[in-house]
Amino acid sequence: MYKIIKKKKLNSTVEQMIIHAPHVSTKCEPGQFIILCTNENSERIPLTIQDYDREKGTVSIIYQVVGYSTQELSKKEEGDTIAHFAGPLGLESNIHKKKRVLGIGGGVGAAPLYPQIKKFKELGVECDVILGGRSEEFVILEEEFKGISDHVYCATNDGSKGTQGFVTDILKDLLQKGNIYDEVIAIGPLIMMKAVVDVTKPLDIKTMVSLNPIMIDGTGMCGCCRVTVDGKTKFACIDGPDFDGYNVDFDEAMKRQSMYKKEEAHICNLTGGVRQ
Repeated sequence: MYKIIKKKKLNSTVEQMIIHAPHVSTKCEPGQFIILCTNENSERIPLTIQDYDREKGTVSIIYQVVGYSTQELSKKEEGDTIAHFAGPLGLESNIHKKKRVLGIGGGVGAAPLYPQIKKFKELGVECDVILGGRSEEFVILEEEFKGISDHVYCATNDGSKGTQGFVTDILKDLLQKGNIYDEVIAIGPLIMMKAVVDVTKPLDIKTMVSLNPIMIDGTGMCGCCRVTVDGKTKFACIDGPDFDGYNVDFDEAMKRQSMYKKEEAHICNLTGGVRQ
């Protein structure tokens, strides 16, 4: 059993938990994820690691309450326990000393972006961050990023916070103003990551993306996170979740992600929520 040390509601659908899991916290690195089961007979769900504290033996996760399993997790409170908490899983991010890095997080994509930017900053790298969301409510971890970044910019669809528009609008503006980045890290919805690559690739700016949004089983057995990278079949959970954005076939991934919308809607009607 793994004790919930702290629980925090970040907005109407997104929550953060700090879990006591020393075996994970002592080994995990930015980019990796865990698989948890809320109760003994619960569904296994993969969630990326948002932060960790090796001394306290804790791991922080952020999840969006969108269906049955995350609703079940959301019912847990501080002091309660989670049945299973396995990890770290996946490959760690390839983080090395650079001059300047730009991180772009869309919605809950800000969660796995945070430990990467944090580690870059520990190496003395200048870090800028762009956070996006439908509205101000859905821009998360802004204050946390301000504590580890040189500049933080926000974009919202409705203009309720920062620039009205998309994260790519700020990206284009920064580049047009002469800002130079050795690497861009984009994590969020597939369509957002594709849009970022469409901007950076013509300018030959190295761009890493995380395909954790398409993971289901987390072990490579279900095949749901299968994706074509540089013409080869890869699995986000065991070969990633980080990949060179230039080489990812986003069109294929987005098409596959929408293949079972009819079935998901049917399950939603039967259970009152989608599977995760």
